[in-house]
Parts: sequence; structure tokens; C-alpha cells
Amino acid sequence: MLPPFWDYRREYDELRDEVLAAVDRVFKSGQLILGPEGVAFESAMAAYVGVSGGVGVNSGTDAIYIALAAAGVGAGDEVITVPNTAVPTVSAIQVLGARPVFVDIRDEDFLMDVGQIEAAITPRTKAIVPVHLYGQCVDLDPLMAIAKRHGLKVIEDCAQSQGALYKNRRCGSIGTASTFSFYPTKLLGGYGDGGMVLSDDEAVVRLARSLRFYGMEESYYAERHGYNSRLDEVHAAILALKLPRIDGWINRRRDIADRYRRGFEGSGLRLPAENSYGRHVYHLFVVETSGDRDAALQRIAARGLKCGVQYRWPIHLMRGYEDLGYRAGQFQVAEQKAQRIFSLPIYPHLKDEEVDEVVAVVRAAI
Repeated sequence: MLPPFWDYRREYDELRDEVLAAVDRVFKSGQLILGPEGVAFESAMAAYVGVSGGVGVNSGTDAIYIALAAAGVGAGDEVITVPNTAVPTVSAIQVLGARPVFVDIRDEDFLMDVGQIEAAITPRTKAIVPVHLYGQCVDLDPLMAIAKRHGLKVIEDCAQSQGALYKNRRCGSIGTASTFSFYPTKLLGGYGDGGMVLSDDEAVVRLARSLRFYGMEESYYAERHGYNSRLDEVHAAILALKLPRIDGWINRRRDIADRYRRGFEGSGLRLPAENSYGRHVYHLFVVETSGDRDAALQRIAARGLKCGVQYRWPIHLMRGYEDLGYRAGQFQVAEQKAQRIFSLPIYPHLKDEEVDEVVAVVRAAI
């Protein structure tokens, strides 16, 4: 039987007793919001990434706009990012009244083309959001040099890359701040939504902590406009018990990726490139076809295997973002990739024989 594209239930079967014990502990504590479980998990995440402070929030999307706001981005500012990302990256920018400004991606690895950033900078540019897509880091040294030259903030979008390395530093430890998602499919996923802002800048952490709770620093007194975005105690407790396992899960993802590489050798599929400057954690295993991607997916589906497409439409071509004024052809690499890529099942509890079956079905279909 072919595996599903993603399934949390094998992980839950393994961790069930610990998960239920953590939930029971929280329920018995009498505190469900902003309690000791959240504080402990914030500290553990910060230590794992290698920064001094963390602020748990309601989702990865909230993490982006709270991090941007805490870094000083507001209405009328411009924020440079890429069009081949999940909608939340861009919607978070617009929530603040700022304008997303896109640069294209690199052909070899789907990541931000840092060489295009300076041409996109204007007097209104306030920040850059590099998206560490699919499980590996944007080339951050030259990006940070550009940001320093122009006085820009850098907010790393790490939703798909927890545990990835950039020159032996953890993803999320290099920019002004970083944001993480704990959506169930992520490398460190909960059983619902959740997110976190991380930073070495005490002022950013302090402001993010206020912004997630209506702009308050003391009960019922708002120092500024804020939001309601708090990571609840149940999810914090569950995520904390999963965190020590993440490196083992990453190693298993990398083993599966290697198995796919061997299995698809000579298949005609273009396989993911892993940059020499870091470690890929394979949140997704994205392949590229030179032929008709959708026809290939139909043949694969007819054989009983579900694959994914992340992402089928670049954001600048979506109706919801027509007001940005971009047109087809402006970001050619992102547009070409959107027509050619698809993702194979990859999660730590896949069995080797299931990986081999995926390879066999896909090779037969293409």
C-alpha cells in the first residue's frame, strides 16, 4: 500500500503516552495561556536555535508580522521577499500596511537570488524577508552585508527549515529576528497552529512579547496597538517534548532524501540541489520535470500515489495580489518552477520499502 503524502498518526502512536501525559499536566495545572509551559518552550527553542529570546505566538503567519512590527516595519514601508512562497509570508507584510517587493529566485535551489536585492531597494525599503524554502537556507552572508550597507532589518522566514544549518549556524540565528511555524506538517509540528519569534535583540523580543498580547506590558493597560496571538500551554508542552527529537527526525529525512536520489538516478527528473554552505533538512523533497508536470501527476495519481505542488502559483500572479502591479514574465525563474515542480512524500516515519514503492510508481508514471 502506498503511503499518504503526509500523516501524523505514526508519530502520534510513538509519542501518545508522553503527549497525553503533557496534556493532562497542563489541564491539572489550572493555567492554559501564558504559563510555565510556554516560558519553558520559548527558552528551549531559543537555546536550540542559538539566540537569547523567543516569543510564542498563535501561528507562523502571526510570527512574521509581529517580528516585522517589532523590528519597526509599518504602513508605507517596503519589504523585499520572493514570489515563490506560501501566501502567509506576503499577507503578513500587508497586514502591517507595508508593501511586498519581489525579487526572483535562483534556478538551482528555488531560493532568493540575493544578487537582485540591491536593485529592488528604494528609500522606502525597511526590511528583507529571506524565505528558507523547502528545508535549506538562503545565502545569508551576502544578504546580511547588503542589509548592513543599507540599514535594513532581516527577518528570516524559517517555517520550512528548522534545524537547517548555514555555515554551522542554525537557521534563524543570523538575521534581526526569525520566525517559525508549528503547523502540523512542519519539521516541529503541533496538533494545530502555533509559531514563534526569535531574536538576539532584547528590544525586538520585548516588543514582540507586548504585541502578541494587545500591546500590553501590564494587565489591561495597552502601551501600543497590538494583537491577540498567544501560543497556548497545551501546544507548548507538546512541542517541548518533541523538540529533543528533531535532529533525529532530520537525520531520517536526510536518509529518505538519499534513498530518493539513488532511486531516481537516470530518471530524467531534476532532483533537489543541496548547497555546500549548509545542511538541508528536507521539509519537502521537490523534484522538477522537463515535461508536462500536470499530466505526470495525473498518471501518478492513477497509480494511487498522492504528490504535492508547493507552489503552483507565484504570488504575484494571484488575483488577490493584482494590486501590487506585477505582471507575468517579471520573475521568470519562479514562474517556470511553478509549472514544473512537484513534491514527494517525505516524513520521518516513512519506511524504506514505502520510499522504494514511491520511486517505482513515479518512475513508471514518468
